[in-house]
Amino acid sequence: MAEAILSVRPRTSDPLPGFRLALFSTLLWVGLIVALPLTALVVRPWQEGLGAMTMALHDGRMFAALRVSFVTAFIAALINVPVGLLLTWTLVRVRLPGRRIVDALIDLPFAIPTAVTGITLATLYGPQGWLGKPLAHLGINIAYSTAGIVVALMFVGLPFIVRSVEPVLRGLPPEQEEAAGLLGASSWQTVWRVVLPSLLPATVSGFGLAFARGIGEYGSVIFIAGNQPFRTEIAPLLVVVRLQEFDYAGATSIAFLLLVASMLCLAGVAMLRRRVARGLISGVN
Repeated sequence: MAEAILSVRPRTSDPLPGFRLALFSTLLWVGLIVALPLTALVVRPWQEGLGAMTMALHDGRMFAALRVSFVTAFIAALINVPVGLLLTWTLVRVRLPGRRIVDALIDLPFAIPTAVTGITLATLYGPQGWLGKPLAHLGINIAYSTAGIVVALMFVGLPFIVRSVEPVLRGLPPEQEEAAGLLGASSWQTVWRVVLPSLLPATVSGFGLAFARGIGEYGSVIFIAGNQPFRTEIAPLLVVVRLQEFDYAGATSIAFLLLVASMLCLAGVAMLRRRVARGLISGVN
């Protein structure tokens, strides 16, 4: 009996049923849909020689478009942080009538075509729009300016803040806030010292996602931006312009710079998020 037991070899099996097939499918999908296009984008600008890339990098219009895209995306994401936190707090902690409708409307920018968003915002904030006309009488012009770009990016970026913070806020035990109140903390002190530190990593992640989305946003911006070179022209639009001019080197150069800048921004946000989380853990210990 002992020899029979010792002679039985342990049978190696996959961690999950169909693991090898799932792993192969995942790697194939990532390779064809993600890795291959990114590799082509990195290689393509250099195929026409270093001179074409150097000429593209000396394009002042390109750098102006990149500046508009990054600055407006940063401002929009920054404004969305307090708005998203307040909205998330209301949805999670306040039982208001129609709360489920508001919760569903938050995801609307994910589903609605971006061109529809752009046309709607341009009509609403245009010189004769419902909001644009009274604002114009006050000397505030939203449409066809950088302010219009920020408004459009705020619309498409707000769900990233809310959906990043919402599960963390739902998971916070209310006992912490009750204990802070029993110890004499005011409402603002409880929010500032108990709630917000716990939400900070998720808030940083939501900010990074909203910022990255804003950099590459196209459809919802071009109708309200005005598309004036060196003023309100965004980098994704300039890529399309270069393609229409059959300037493939210029178009791929702009796309390559957008890719590098976006990856650096995401890496910086991820590093900041880890440092914030590490600081919170060390503070608790």
